[in-house]
Amino acid sequence: MDGQLLGEVLNLVKSVVILGGGLWLVWGVIVLAGGLKDKNGPQLQSGIWQIAGGGLIIAAAALFSRLVS
Repeated sequence: MDGQLLGEVLNLVKSVVILGGGLWLVWGVIVLAGGLKDKNGPQLQSGIWQIAGGGLIIAAAALFSRLVS
């Protein structure tokens, strides 16, 4: 029973982390689009780094789920 509960908790954590990474990535796209519209260099850089960060969070969650299972 404990193993099943642990598995369910880890799946929930993985889902929440992937959702958070996806939201971070989408927000990065929004920031990037605003930077492109305003031709604002620092905003462009911030958007690109947020997109990269969101992708890394999603990749880390996927890797973690493979290591746990």
